[in-house]
Formats: sequence, structure tokens, C-alpha cells
Amino acid sequence: MSGFVGLLHAELTKFRSVRGWVIGCGLAVFLMLLFAGLAGAGSSHTGGGPGRGKAPVGPDGLPVLDGLTLVHQPLDGDGTLTVRVASLIGSEPPTGAPEGAAPTAPDRPAAPAPGPAEPWAKAGLIVKSSTTPGSAYAAVMVTGGHGVRMQHDYIHDKAGPADARWLRLVRTGGTVTGYASADGTAWTEVGTASLAAGDATAGIFVATPGHEEFEQFLGGSSSMGGKVIATGTFDNLAISGGRPGADWVTADVSSASDPQAPPVVSTRTGDTFTVQGSGDVAPTTGAPGPKLEQTLVGSFAALTVVAVLGVLFITTEYRRGLVRVTFTTTPGRIRVLAAKAVVLGAITFVVGLIASTGALLFGKAILGGDGYPAPIGTQVRLVVGTAALLAVAAVFALAIGTILRRGAGAVAAVVVLITLPYILSVAAVLPAVPAQWVLRLTPAAAFAVQQTLHVWPQVYQAYTPAFGYFPLSPWGGFAVLCGWTVAALAIAAVLLRRRDA
Repeated sequence: MSGFVGLLHAELTKFRSVRGWVIGCGLAVFLMLLFAGLAGAGSSHTGGGPGRGKAPVGPDGLPVLDGLTLVHQPLDGDGTLTVRVASLIGSEPPTGAPEGAAPTAPDRPAAPAPGPAEPWAKAGLIVKSSTTPGSAYAAVMVTGGHGVRMQHDYIHDKAGPADARWLRLVRTGGTVTGYASADGTAWTEVGTASLAAGDATAGIFVATPGHEEFEQFLGGSSSMGGKVIATGTFDNLAISGGRPGADWVTADVSSASDPQAPPVVSTRTGDTFTVQGSGDVAPTTGAPGPKLEQTLVGSFAALTVVAVLGVLFITTEYRRGLVRVTFTTTPGRIRVLAAKAVVLGAITFVVGLIASTGALLFGKAILGGDGYPAPIGTQVRLVVGTAALLAVAAVFALAIGTILRRGAGAVAAVVVLITLPYILSVAAVLPAVPAQWVLRLTPAAAFAVQQTLHVWPQVYQAYTPAFGYFPLSPWGGFAVLCGWTVAALAIAAVLLRRRDA
């Protein structure tokens, strides 16, 4: 063999001939499996995922929040609901008695005071397949701070007019259409949703997420919040297509999904309804059980191993003087570096693929039904992405080793550049904004390829690294590591041509 193919064969032979490097590949697989088992065993005793009934599961198979107060009646076929949301207010979290006032009882907080509703508090119309938590629905609503929204099946959200107070839902066959109006005369379509034809329940509802505040500062973080109650006032409620003679019935879905939800009230005076609600109707944020990426926690240890392999693949030749022989037989030094990168990347990708697949399957087997669910496509991305992460990290280590020519220093540089920024960010050592920039700009951004949590614009949450959220998309973060690796290889190539072997 000759040319670049022969050079690849020569570099592969070098790698295979060093028993320690082959053992290192096996060690990377072992460490991935070991940490997957430890993570799964530790989480299986404390997990509270969907398999334990901690959260209802929505139509898309994801755990959801489904807590609301529903004033409803049956809607077995086509029909139309119309209502005006006269007001939507909230109760502030309980606070201590005002300064100078005598407390009503020792250590008892003052009663919650009315105030503005939470930005994502909801009051509006809904058609729901049943009152079972997690059942399919379509709703149009007024929110506390985001105008009118059309939402369905927990994860779908579309914005409508900002100042409308009149709402309408029209059910025709398997389609529900939402409308909004400022005066009850001129209507604007907000959106449509699919909902299976047949028996359903329809009416007005109120829900509100809890009040949350989060602050992340240098060296730590703090958070505060609690459950709140929203009060919606409705009038001009009308329904066509319902059962003749049916009355409005109040159902507290909050108590079904959250036994600790505050008590709620629904009253009617003439054609005016006053409804209180807590809980939320939305996708979950965070993970109610162990996150699937926890099974790949061993990738940190495996990354250290492949970083050592990448560095040694070049520095060993410098240390023993073999690099002179290599460059004498192959004058094209850049071709040598390219061949080493291809061979090393291919080997570590295969090793990473075996290790991450085994770790994921092993960890899932231990977690059983306690793990946070993830679609098959996401699981494939976790496995392939982790393997690609290890492969590119190994090539990055090869480039750093070429630049520094010193094994220990090169390994330390790779570990510090890739893992230290990640640890400082997710452990809340850095403030939230710097942590996000660190995970945009450093090679640690590549760990975004292991993220399974989703950012939902319609749900308030501190979407920061401390809560498991990366500022870049999975493959966008991986691309940052690729950029660093290309830059390092370019510098290594220049130095190879200029420096004496």
C-alpha cells in the first residue's frame, strides 16, 4: 500500500502494537459502564419519574403538569363556546406581618394579598377529552402577562392578540379553532388544534404556576417561591352543542395531579362566574425522575482516558525520538498529522459508540420505569453524540500534544479546557450569565449533545446550566468543540512545518 491509505495503515499498526493504548480503549468502555451502573443504582432509590406516578403523561408521551379548576359540561359533538374574561388576578406568596403590626398568631404568616397574576397564569375556554390528568385538550386563554394564547396538548403554544378579553372555541369534527376579540364583535383566529371527535368536556378554567425567583451568583445560588392562587372572573358564557339541560359542574383537576394544591373555589352570581385555580397546564421542566443523560456520566472519565491516548499518540514518538524516523520516511508532516487524526478519531468513535450504547442500555435497565422518558431519536443522539464527543476530544488532545510536545501538560490542558468549564457552570460556581457564555465559547459546549431537557418558551423556568439547560442546541454545542479542534490542528500543522523534529 502506498499514499495516504498506506499512511493510515501504518498509524493503525502503531496504535494496535501498543498494548497500553488498546487496554486504554477497554478501560474507557469499562468506566462508562461502571458509572452508568452507579448512577442508575443511586437514582433508582430516589427517583420519582413517571413510572412512579409523580407526573401524568400527556398525549405525546412526556410527563406534564395538569392542574386546573374546570367549570364544565359535556360536549359530545360539534359546538361553540364563548366567554369574556373580565379579570384575572393572583395572590401573592404568604409573607410575614407588616413591620409594627401585631401578628395574628405566633409564627403565622399573614393571609395572601391579591395582586397581579403570574405572567403565565391562565383563564379561558377549554375542550378536554376528559378530566383525567394528562388527557388531550385544546384551549384559548388570557394570561397574566403574555396576552391571549392558543395552547393544546401541553407542549403546543401560539400567541394571539395582546389586549383581547373575549374568547371563543369552535369544535368541528376533529378540529378545535380558537378566536379572540377585543369587543365581542370582530374576531381574530388565534390557532387550531386537533382533538379526537366524540365525547369531551368543555367549559372555562383557571390555572397558575407557582411564584418562583432564582438568583445564581459567584459560588452559589438561591431560590424562593411557593404555590399561588389565581382568580378569574368570567361573564357572557355561552355554549351551543352541549347536552340540553346540562348544568355547569366544577372539577378540581389540581387535586388529582397535586394532592398538596391549595383549596380552590368556584362561585356563580347570575351570569358571572368567579373561579379560583392553582397548578398549571403545561409541559414539565426539569426532570421528575433521573435524567437519561445521567447514564452517560462516565463520559467524563472516558474523556480523560481518550485525552491521554490522543496526547500519547504523538508525544510518545517525540519522547523516544521515533518522530524523526516517521518524518524521514514520510516527508509530508501534515499528512502524518492528518493520518494520526483520522485513525485516532475512528478508533475512539467506535470505542465511544460501544461504551455509550452499553452505558445507556445498562443504566436504563437499572432505572426501570423511574427514568425520565426520551424519544428514540433523542436516545440515538445521546449515543452517537457522546461517541462523537469522545472522538473529537481525542483529536483535540492529539493537536494539543503536537503543539506542547509534553504529555502531562497536554493532558492537563485538554481536561481543563473541556471539563473544568462544564463543572464550574453546572455546579453553580459561576453566576448564571457567565456560565452560559462559558458554555457557548469553550470546548465544554460540546456536552450540550447529551442534553435531554427541553426549553419551553411558554413555561417560566431558570433555563441555566445549573438546572441542566445549555445555551446552545445539542449539535450547536458540539460544533464549538469541532471549531476548537480545527483551530488546534491548524496551529499544530504550522508548528510541525516550522519546528525541528
